[in-house]
Order: sequence, then C-alpha cells, then structure tokens
Amino acid sequence: MVDKKDLLVEIGTEELPPQALSRLEQAFQQNFVNQLVQHKLEFESVESFATPRRLALRINSLDIAQQPRIDVRRGPSLKAAIDSAGNYTKAALGFARSCGVDVEDLGREETPKGVWIIYEHKNEGDNTASLIPSMVESALSALPIQKRMRWGDLDTEFVRPVHWILLLLGDQPIESTVLGIKGSQYTRGHRFHHPNSIEIRLPSEYESKLRKPGMVEPSFVLRRKRINDQVIDTASKIGAVPVLDSSLLDEVTSLTEWPVSVLGSFEEEFLDVPAEALIETMQKNQKYFPLRNKNNKLLPKFITISNIESRDP
Repeated sequence: MVDKKDLLVEIGTEELPPQALSRLEQAFQQNFVNQLVQHKLEFESVESFATPRRLALRINSLDIAQQPRIDVRRGPSLKAAIDSAGNYTKAALGFARSCGVDVEDLGREETPKGVWIIYEHKNEGDNTASLIPSMVESALSALPIQKRMRWGDLDTEFVRPVHWILLLLGDQPIESTVLGIKGSQYTRGHRFHHPNSIEIRLPSEYESKLRKPGMVEPSFVLRRKRINDQVIDTASKIGAVPVLDSSLLDEVTSLTEWPVSVLGSFEEEFLDVPAEALIETMQKNQKYFPLRNKNNKLLPKFITISNIESRDP
C-alpha cells in the first residue's frame, strides 16, 4: 500500500484580474485533478483557494508515489513476427530491439483478432514529488487566459507576474522551479498588514497561518460570505437594507484579501437623480453597495469594502 501525504501548492502573483479570479480558481483545480488522474495518483479530496494575489490547492491524502504497474507494449501480429520456416522476422527483431530486450523475451497476447507479440515491463512508478512541478506547469498553462504577460528577464508567461511559489508535500518542501520561480514552503501575508514571508510547515496549517498573522482570508467562499454578512450587519445598524448584487459580491471578493465594510454617504440633493442611475454608478463604477430604507427608498448612504483594517475608518 502506497503511503499518503497532503500536498499544498500556491502561486503568489501580482493582483489577478478580479472578474476572472473565480474562473481561474475553478480551472486550476480541475486542470490539476486531470493531471493527477493522468499520472495515476490517487487522493482523497481537493480544496482550492483564491485571493487577488494567489491561487492555491490542497490535495488531501495524496499518494507519495505511483503504484507499481505492468506496462504492455504491443508489437506485430504473430503471423508477421514469425515466417513459414519458424524464424523471427525483421518486424519482430526490430520490435524487440526498440524495447531493449532479446526477441526471446517477448510475450504473446491472444485477442479476438488473433495473436500478437507483446513486451511486458514492470514500472515501479515515480515519486510524486518529482512529478509535481511539471504537473503544476501543465495545469497553469491550460488556464483560460486570453492574454499572458512576461516579466523581468524571464521567458515564462502568466496572467500576472509571479513572485513566489509554495510547493509542500507533507512536511517537505519541493525545491523545484515553476514559472521560473524556485518553490519553497513560504507564503506571504497581506500586502500592507503583513507583507513578510510566512513559513508553512504542514499543508493543514495553511489557512490558519494566513489568517493570523497574515491577515488574509484565503477561501473565496468564506471571504464572500464575510463581505455579505458585514454589509448586512453594517446596514442594519442604521436601519437600512443593502442592495446586494451577486456579481458585485463576486467582484469585491476578488479585490480584497482582508475585507472590512465601511459606511459612507453622499449629499442628499443627488437623490433627485433617478435611483436606477445612482445604483448603476455605485455598483459598476464605485463598487459600492447602495442602501435603501424599510420603505424601499434609496438613501444617500452606501457601504464600501476596504482591503485594510484601518485605525481611522
């Protein structure tokens, strides 16, 4: 039975396109799962994470090596491999030579269409750690990115410049290169609150260490819920009802790593403008959540989401 360990992969970048973040997260997860299946590596479950500055995956209970297997390579048919005098033909000899064995070491396989010469080879399987870098590269290269960027003097390309790579299998970092960056067991916290590196010793502690001391909520789902709950709570304190647009929630979630709601206001005379126009510009241009009163009338107030926990909101 193959031993299993958790795998953590994180790609640290410049701010990713907010409207594409959720799609990139889902695609990265699916692409990497496809790589695991292709390499015949079994696992228990997959968790994905996404913030403006990172895409990450945790593969739980992953095989640390491929299962040993028998690879079968089919050669010419028996009729083409042995002539009428019982001697091996050039086709059989050439097949054996390409397999690196003597022709006598070849086996035979019976099928409904006849008998074939085959070569059976026991493959002990590769260590997972040696496969991870190329699997990550393949998963990233298949992301739905319309326009890729280059940075520095590197030839590599990605949707945004990459600053760090975290590759951790169990408690061991995979020190290999992905997108021109050497992998390690270090992530980084919030750009302003905790810009320093944070050591991750086990994949299981990834979220907790990013939250504290990192001041980053790595889960897109939990960050979105946090914003939704904060907006509702802040609005309720002044007896207001927020206009919660799903697409705006997604976009603001993609713009923040540590979201904090802030109540703002504008001059009441602007309410002479049709409410639809005010709501449109608040949502689309300012990324604000408009507020209504209990009678559904627009208020000269809004809630915006800050990416910092300010001492003076």
